[in-house]
Amino acid sequence: MPRFAGRLAAALLLTAGLAPLAHAQTAVPPMVFHERVLPNGLHLYTAVDRTTPNVTVQVWYGVGSKDDPRGRSGFAHLFEHLMFKGTRDMAPETFDRLTEDVGGFNNASTSDDYTEFHEVIPANHLQRLIWAEAERMSGLVVDEADFKSERAVVEEELRQRVLADPYGRLFTLDIPEASFTVHPYHRPTIGSIEDLDSAGLADVRAFHALYYRPDNASLIVIGNFDPAALDRWVDAYFGPIARPAEATPRVTAVEPARTGAKTIDAYGPNVPLPAEVISYPAPAADAPDAAALKMADALLTAGKSSRLYDSLVYRQQLAQSVLSNADLRRQGGLFAVGAVMADGKTLAQGDAALRAEVARLRDAPVSEAELSSAKNQLLAAVLQGRETVDGRANELGSTITVEGDAARVNSDIEDLQAVTAADVQRAARTWLRDDRAITIRYRAESARPAGQADVLTQESSLVAARPLAAPAVVAVTETLPPDKRQPPPPPSPAVEARLPHAVERTLANGLRVIVARTGDLPIVTASLSVRGGAALDPAGQAGLAGVTAGLLTQGTPTRSASAIAAQVESLGGSIASAAGYDSETVSLSSLTATLPQGLPILADAARHPLFAQDELDRLREQKINDLTVAMQDPATVAGMVLTSAVFAGGPFGHPVSGTPASLARIDRAAVAAAHARLFRPDNAVLVITGGVDPEAAFALAQRDFGDWARPAGPPPPLPAAGPATAPRVVVVDLPGTGQAAVLVGGRSIGRVDPAYYTATVEDHVLGGGYSARLNEEIRVKRGLSYGAGSGISFWRDVGLFQASAQTKNPSADEVVGLILEQIRTLGASPAAASELAARKADLIGEFGRSAATSGGLGQMLSLRAVEGVDIGEVETHAGGIEAVTAKAAQDAAGRLVDPNATDVVVVGDAHLFLDALRKRFANLVVIPADQLDLEAAGLRKGAP
Repeated sequence: MPRFAGRLAAALLLTAGLAPLAHAQTAVPPMVFHERVLPNGLHLYTAVDRTTPNVTVQVWYGVGSKDDPRGRSGFAHLFEHLMFKGTRDMAPETFDRLTEDVGGFNNASTSDDYTEFHEVIPANHLQRLIWAEAERMSGLVVDEADFKSERAVVEEELRQRVLADPYGRLFTLDIPEASFTVHPYHRPTIGSIEDLDSAGLADVRAFHALYYRPDNASLIVIGNFDPAALDRWVDAYFGPIARPAEATPRVTAVEPARTGAKTIDAYGPNVPLPAEVISYPAPAADAPDAAALKMADALLTAGKSSRLYDSLVYRQQLAQSVLSNADLRRQGGLFAVGAVMADGKTLAQGDAALRAEVARLRDAPVSEAELSSAKNQLLAAVLQGRETVDGRANELGSTITVEGDAARVNSDIEDLQAVTAADVQRAARTWLRDDRAITIRYRAESARPAGQADVLTQESSLVAARPLAAPAVVAVTETLPPDKRQPPPPPSPAVEARLPHAVERTLANGLRVIVARTGDLPIVTASLSVRGGAALDPAGQAGLAGVTAGLLTQGTPTRSASAIAAQVESLGGSIASAAGYDSETVSLSSLTATLPQGLPILADAARHPLFAQDELDRLREQKINDLTVAMQDPATVAGMVLTSAVFAGGPFGHPVSGTPASLARIDRAAVAAAHARLFRPDNAVLVITGGVDPEAAFALAQRDFGDWARPAGPPPPLPAAGPATAPRVVVVDLPGTGQAAVLVGGRSIGRVDPAYYTATVEDHVLGGGYSARLNEEIRVKRGLSYGAGSGISFWRDVGLFQASAQTKNPSADEVVGLILEQIRTLGASPAAASELAARKADLIGEFGRSAATSGGLGQMLSLRAVEGVDIGEVETHAGGIEAVTAKAAQDAAGRLVDPNATDVVVVGDAHLFLDALRKRFANLVVIPADQLDLEAAGLRKGAP
């Protein structure tokens, strides 16, 4: 779990050109790395990349939730959080000063088999991070105050991820508990509140001594650095750390073979649609059948042409969503398939359909075309992951800790390339057997028969977990006084960051074409966007833009919806479409070599959608099912309510998704008319980014879009936001939900406003990142939330500011007060120079990392183009942020949002916080969740 919210081979080397190679498998160049082992057992893995100004530092420890002691489930995950506290020479939260505050980031995650810590920083800060990682390995300080505070944060994370999510209990708790009985994989990584509450400070210190040691760690460094200097730093900082005398405890339990099938009934509050998951035992990640099972997983759910999606979601319309997962771990895993049912469909129907698709894998070999498509999908996923230094390091670290051999980062790709149809069938017959299936049927608590108890428990008496046994010597470290601490090493000279350069041409029909090369990896993103979106939805037809965009990929006169998905995915690509308030977009991700085959499909979808009645009916039902699920998630509901409250009665005062009632009013004629108004070349921009030659991309654009006729007359203008409304305080009562979502927001500036940069910086001071004021007050100081922050949703001429946090229901009023206090005091005085510099560095670093990926840069260019911003601003963005002064940022606080005119929305189990909130707000309005109407100005059914 994070601290704060595939691999394929080489047969054919690609150049940057665009030669048509339909169905070809593209080569993934092998990952080249160097390995060194220190005398104390620490493994160092390095790879130099001179094309980036950044470097990633990752430390992977061989300890995960399977190593949690008896009665201490969630302990490894709790310790992941504690590792960000103080050390002998560092005060708590120093890691954020060394990363976020210089333009990088840090985070961590815990799995069953490992705990990993990762940072990305400008390359000149590498020595500082090597020093800091060695500090927390050898000199971690955990005191009572930090321990209790971070334990409270972990409990809020559990509430947010598990108890507030309608299906959180199923996916986080029920699946592992049902799938394993003896092996500690039975216990969920996040643990339980009871076990977390029972842990003490001595337990924490003993756990650190047992597992956080050099001979149980792999240090990975990838990026722009000097190898000789790195070796000196590693030897100086990690070399003196002693290897403990005791051996690292290891889990030796073996899960017994399943001897029969079993069905388990599980229940949860606020479950809108029933779900089923079927779990099968699976081998370890390094087993001979691992590649074949990964391929089976891709065949079942990789893309819309996959078997489960095509059968259950598209053709039979049985499911709102489907899943499969080849969850292969160090000591054996599981393979799962499942579905959340569509409204009105039964679990019996879903069960039969799921088992039929698994049986197809066992009973007959897949076709070569289907197998090739799955391989290309896996290949594209690998290439996308390797676009960044941290993506490459993460792939390497996972291979080391889960498979036990770094070399498999390359051989796994070869294994996947070599998988045959017979291999998939054999693996399915071996592992996906009906007589070994455990079926979990998950329904709303109201469906539980009277007197039926839960059959799953988080700490089964059968689980072979040992009690925590402290080593003979457990050092207790204290943070030194400031004048006695060793400071981090100084940074070295900065490495210049160079953003990709975009070039632009306009075709004779008015279509703007923008192309930018982001690197040499053979992947590309192409997006066609038009100005105008949900803000143009007619009254009573909220969701029209979303339906129009959604139907673009659902059939043309020459291609059915299934054909579009199958053709694109066979090329290693994916196609998607979506709408926002100001724009609609259809986008294609592809292997560079197959762009000549993929771009005509994108053009066909955008220019010639069929809008068949059966596809409209199907999409409408899918969107209603999606809304049914979304409306049981407190954070999603709060976001929709805030937008509707702030812009009530205006073109932004309804959700882009629409509502069940408004979707029912949308007919084919309305969709066709909406498309005709907006999808015209002089109202569109085509952006192509990635490992692509610009001249070749322009030629393809001319080929596929050059004959698109420009209609007479101008495109429709974007609407004004409408008059401001009086601020409101709205509580949506969602009984039984495990956490409350708190949002405070209001109107803000638009993207073309001259105050864009100053408002962006001031917003980041308030709530941009872990080190910002909101998170400091709500999470770090008080442990009231897993994370608190703020942001602006920018449209062309108006924006929506929102500050948010999720917290346990009884704390909702306190969190509302803390957010309002920080907003009101934001402009009282200028930010300190150090604070302003840190927040600006964080903004610039985040922007640069996103611009280095094909998808990130493509989105940046598309948004600027449709919002009327010069695309050259991508290259000057950092300068615009850097130029903001403390006084200018302070003055922009009022432009960010009016602190005296904010709307407040709280969604949760209202009886647990309503009395306290009423004392704060006399004008509070309570709306039961089943009475909410996001189209009505009053937000209640029957309201005007």
